[in-house]
Amino acid sequence: MNRDPSGASLYPGQTTTELCPTTTFDGEPLYLPGHEPDEAEIARRRDRWLLPYHAALTAELALLRERHGRVVLYDCHSIRSHVPRLFDGELPQFNIGTNNGVTCDPALEAAVERACAATARSLVVNGRFRGGYTTRHHGRPETGVHAIQMELACRGYLDEPDLPDETNWPTPFDPARAAPLVADLHAILTACLDWKATA
Repeated sequence: MNRDPSGASLYPGQTTTELCPTTTFDGEPLYLPGHEPDEAEIARRRDRWLLPYHAALTAELALLRERHGRVVLYDCHSIRSHVPRLFDGELPQFNIGTNNGVTCDPALEAAVERACAATARSLVVNGRFRGGYTTRHHGRPETGVHAIQMELACRGYLDEPDLPDETNWPTPFDPARAAPLVADLHAILTACLDWKATA
């Protein structure tokens, strides 16, 4: 749902998954040989799920924009802290993406960065993850729609095995481990609302 409907890569030159992924982030096949989706099946899935999803989101953003003037679309995802196929080393806990400042007001990006920094957790702005299709397509600050993506490292809310495989991954959500992160996310979303109220 966060890929360009055309199939174009959001990160040219970097490893990523396709519109209809055929491998996991670790490069393992998701389909038996010869059973991968062909162009017709990819088009069917795009038309059945991806395009209606983004049409509904567009309509909702328009409604909110009409009611409130400015809207913040906060698109949150998560991924394991270590995925060597996609990035080197350990991913920061907070990965803020605005497609290099294009998808939201710079003051909103700065407010979210400050809120993340106040947690003392690691963070990066427009690092490996700069915002997917949702952020890039819907983020139009000039029209009052400000989009920001947050890619969370999973370690904030569950245990991550050193060597994940089908026997130990995914691990269950850990409410106790997640509680501090939930509080941090509350503060980050409050920063978004405070920016919206004063902008």
